Amino acid sequence: MKRTLGYAVALLVLATGLAVCMPAQEASGKKSDLIEPAAMTALNNMGTYLRSLKDFQVKASVTSEDILSDGEKLTFTHTTDILAQLPNKLRVEVEGDQKSRLFLYDGKTFTLFARRAGYYATVDAPPTISELIGVVNEKYGIDIPLLDLFLWGGPHASTNEITEATDFGPGDVGGITCEHYAYRQPGLDWQVWIQLGDHPLPKKLVLTTLTDDARPQHTSVLTWNLAPSYNDAAFVFDPPTDAHKIVFAEENTAAAAGQN
Repeated sequence: MKRTLGYAVALLVLATGLAVCMPAQEASGKKSDLIEPAAMTALNNMGTYLRSLKDFQVKASVTSEDILSDGEKLTFTHTTDILAQLPNKLRVEVEGDQKSRLFLYDGKTFTLFARRAGYYATVDAPPTISELIGVVNEKYGIDIPLLDLFLWGGPHASTNEITEATDFGPGDVGGITCEHYAYRQPGLDWQVWIQLGDHPLPKKLVLTTLTDDARPQHTSVLTWNLAPSYNDAAFVFDPPTDAHKIVFAEENTAAAAGQN
């Protein structure tokens, strides 16, 4: 049975709604009437705080909905565990119903290991995480999970697409008091629960795809550790003896081959 991807935007789309600069106000005033300044300020404060972190670990419990071609809705779960030392070390482990992946970056090389298939590929990498995100996406079509954490407030994230922003008041996530915010932009509704106090961390994210009548959702609950224990070996890939090395297919090369 052919599938259609119910959740098509992933967290990268969320990143396009977050930045340091306030969105430009439209002359008509219609757009600004639906945007609460406090909700936009909360995004700015969160982004500023996230960019101040030097090393951290964040674990995400993720639930995604997928819509089949006959309209049946399926739910899949996975966990994502990120260990980051900014600006140039990253370890991401993904375990779930349909995937088991390890992403490693040591400031010089980037490796993706598909554990269940037993294949891995390694390429030279740029000197920072923020550059790595763009390179692996544009060149190899790879989206690093929760990569929006490194884009919030950066030059590749803009609030200009946001048409509504609302502060819905206090909310609780895992016993942590947060403020609940909701945002709307073309094709996407999204919500974020931001921890109150001196550490404005995103604790929960909910994205709803509006381009599908079934309104599939993607939910991530985040647990943060701002003082993780690790050593440099955590970012270095040591392939299992039965693993097979392959080469990443470049996006442009694959597209050109498809046209021939």
